[in-house]
Amino acid sequence: MSGGKRRAALAGALAGAVLVSGCGAGREGSGDAELTVSTTTAILADLVRQVGGDRVDVTSIVPHHGDPHSYEPSPGDAAKVARADIVFGNGLLLEEPGIMKMVRTNAPRSAPKIEIAERLEEYGGTVVELEEDLGLDVLWLGWAVEGEVAGEGSQVRTTATKLEGPGELRVYLTDTLGRPKVYVDSADGLDARDSFTLPPEAHTHVNWAFSEPGTYRLTVSGRTETLGGGGADIGSGTFTFTVGDAAEAPRGAEVLDGGHADLALDAASGEVYVRGEATGSGERRRLAPGDVVLNVPDRARKSVPKEAPYRFLGAPGKPVWVLPQAVVGQHVHGDLDPHAWEDVANAQAYVRCIQAELTKADPAGRATYARNAKAYLKTLDALDQEVARTLAAIPAAHRKLITTHDAFGYLADAYGMEVAGFVVPVPGQEPSAAEVRQLGATIRDKRIPSVFLEPNLAARADVLKRVAEDEGVGVCTLYGDSFDDRVHDYVSMMRHNARELAKCLGRDA
Repeated sequence: MSGGKRRAALAGALAGAVLVSGCGAGREGSGDAELTVSTTTAILADLVRQVGGDRVDVTSIVPHHGDPHSYEPSPGDAAKVARADIVFGNGLLLEEPGIMKMVRTNAPRSAPKIEIAERLEEYGGTVVELEEDLGLDVLWLGWAVEGEVAGEGSQVRTTATKLEGPGELRVYLTDTLGRPKVYVDSADGLDARDSFTLPPEAHTHVNWAFSEPGTYRLTVSGRTETLGGGGADIGSGTFTFTVGDAAEAPRGAEVLDGGHADLALDAASGEVYVRGEATGSGERRRLAPGDVVLNVPDRARKSVPKEAPYRFLGAPGKPVWVLPQAVVGQHVHGDLDPHAWEDVANAQAYVRCIQAELTKADPAGRATYARNAKAYLKTLDALDQEVARTLAAIPAAHRKLITTHDAFGYLADAYGMEVAGFVVPVPGQEPSAAEVRQLGATIRDKRIPSVFLEPNLAARADVLKRVAEDEGVGVCTLYGDSFDDRVHDYVSMMRHNARELAKCLGRDA
């Protein structure tokens, strides 16, 4: 079975298993608990335990070592959710969309489904815009959906329907374990399986791989999908790519060959367009497909990796022109940064929201939840002061972060740090020499003494480790989305982060 046609079988089998598990499971938790609670992440599970105490039985869908951006739920996860009295998620598109779809499909209808970060400001928290700028030397091209879609859990499916050009196009995503997931593969013809779904107001990164230089025209169409199986067609459009330096753009077309852009679909109006910036302008705007050309220059030329999972791209060593996804794993998100807990003051807002929702679900536990929340908020007050005091000792010139994930904007804003860049591992694809040089130059120019890896991404961060070694700087660890075998709770995570930053960026670093 070829790359483009082997995608649906496993997903279909899992979906069926999830539905069966959800419908047939009984409502059972620990014997003493008044509420059975499911959370999407281990961090949320810890916060719920701190507030709920013995009155709650809590399980996390994403395990300690998992990545909420890319974790694919199992039938066992669905069975746990089916027993839940209440489900807490983060929201702001932190979780891989399949997680939230599984929750909506399998959780009891009576169970509240709370996405805390969506309501953070109600409880005294703050949210900030997500800043993404990797400074790639080629176009950073993703997919996006704008506009609202009626119905809880509704999504928009974008399908590649036609390709004209001298070679084949493969659009794929590389997950955190280095496994490619193919969305579009023209080699075996385009059909309904050459597609993917996104929630409204969402954006995702993917790899675009062209097998030959020349001019390509890709037609895509959109359709809404509801949980009940309904939907409607909402628009189509054709985009032009020039691959290789010899390919010529149509006369009068605006050429995008750098910066951040998306092939986008407006679910409300049906408009299909390029959402991005004109070269050198920095201005984000909508560009009609006929007015813009997406350029894939010769500097984007790579070789097909030798690893077996990448054989769908062609024979190992064969040239292929690639616009990279540039961030590790599935990374669907919106305009707001979902990693709000990296500011301890925001973690307090999470706690206040959790207290309120547990009290609604279990009014008899009001006093317990209030007492536990008050004690934990006091602990977080002390933690906030400790983190601020620890980071204040870092010299101003060293307060710069280079990490493997764009998860630390809140930490930087709250405690006087600067995100100098994030360089994420993309399995199966080496960065260009220019990208490696730019990373080294950033480290030198900003005189950064250490770079930081997240434990769950460290195994695939060879490039960042190599550049750090070449520049003679340290390699340290920060926790972003998940725990591991050493760190099991939020307070320990933030205390570790503060101490590691102080050690690795301090005067003696």
